[in-house]
Amino acid sequence: MKRISVSDCTLRQLCGGSSHLLFREKLALATGIARCGADILELPPLSSPKEDRIVSMAICRAAGSCTVAMPAGMTPDSVAQAAACLELAQVRRLIVSVPVSTVQMEYVCHMKSPAVTGLVSELCASAAGTGAEVEFEALDATRADADVLISICKAAVEAGAGFVSLCDDAGVCLPGEFADLTKKVRAALGVPVTVKVSDAMNMAVADALAALGAGADGVKTSIEAGQTLGLDQFARALRTRGEDLGIETGLDFTAVHSGISSLLSGLGHADQPTVPEGEDARVFLDAQSTIDQVVRAVRVLGYDLSEDDNARVFEALKRVCEKKSTISSRELEAIIASSAMQVPATYTLKSYVCTSSNLSAAVANVVLEEGGEKISGAASGDGPIDSAFMAVEQCIGHHYELDDFQIQAVTEGREALGSALVRLRSGGKLYSGNGLSADIVGASIRAYINALNKIVYEERAR
Repeated sequence: MKRISVSDCTLRQLCGGSSHLLFREKLALATGIARCGADILELPPLSSPKEDRIVSMAICRAAGSCTVAMPAGMTPDSVAQAAACLELAQVRRLIVSVPVSTVQMEYVCHMKSPAVTGLVSELCASAAGTGAEVEFEALDATRADADVLISICKAAVEAGAGFVSLCDDAGVCLPGEFADLTKKVRAALGVPVTVKVSDAMNMAVADALAALGAGADGVKTSIEAGQTLGLDQFARALRTRGEDLGIETGLDFTAVHSGISSLLSGLGHADQPTVPEGEDARVFLDAQSTIDQVVRAVRVLGYDLSEDDNARVFEALKRVCEKKSTISSRELEAIIASSAMQVPATYTLKSYVCTSSNLSAAVANVVLEEGGEKISGAASGDGPIDSAFMAVEQCIGHHYELDDFQIQAVTEGREALGSALVRLRSGGKLYSGNGLSADIVGASIRAYINALNKIVYEERAR
């Protein structure tokens, strides 16, 4: 029986571009894929080096003995950055991905084959110099001239690549054609050859089995298949005919069949390239989200905020996440409305305590901060919100006419965010403030302070 390797590209596919996959989801995917018995876990290319390094290091710890691979980019600097992200992996691999078909070489790299060969040699040598395993991934290999493909692959191996992958990115190869190509390349090289087949014509399993029968040493799969060979599809084929074909893997078939559905069920937003819209907006931010992720999400929604406003939105989101596990696009917009594009905060809310009962009057204690000093006020009133407003007035020593007060749920469900609108009248002029919190009393207090700060700012500017 021939033992073949199984690489999983799920994280690489789902986390590329502008997708907003949560940190905990990335970690859950990595752990689940490793549990299924995949030999190699492929990470997405770097987009934000500092942030991606933190995430990658956590995944490396969770991957155990599974090889962790990452695309190395197209420059020696990007190779070094990718290598640094994998330093905690037990086995680390850098993937040098370069197109080898004539059209893709000229369109993507703007080079002819001799220049591409030189680029591949340089990148593979840089990757080998980091001490990691090196894989050369021949993109669009099925549309390349066979002699040119083999020449470039040989240059990669001579420069330090220990593995070669053949990719059918165009999705045009039939099983027999892929088998012939694999056999020819495998015979010319002295290193393991892996195949990445396409399911564009619903032939991914057939192509993969044909390539393995022709000598391929491994396949690339994904639990969210799309046009890539599905891990569950491949596992089913091997479970049925693997022994007849003389092929075995380290896959745990039970874990694959029982675990994939649960992994995918936790990825409600993972296939969304941008922040979703509408009443059923899916979650994409949580307490683990970094400020860079929040800023990118804000930009996708169409807002161009200052650094200070971005910081305020981030702090407000963190505060909301203390009481609510996840934040959707609609909720983020409410946070932006209540936190960004505001006047400088004269007063900020530090804490509040409210008690309410049908047996006694509601009592509230509110602590504000002004100019670095904390001021406290306590009052009783007709309900927790009324008593809280009067406690704020005690803090500032002034009463403003409450012209309007509205509360509503931003989203549905038990964890819905509450949005409050307060309009205060001062000198015949109305000042509105917004507040947002999973606690409607907190949202109301923040809305009141938001309107109060606008009054104070305008009065001081006169």
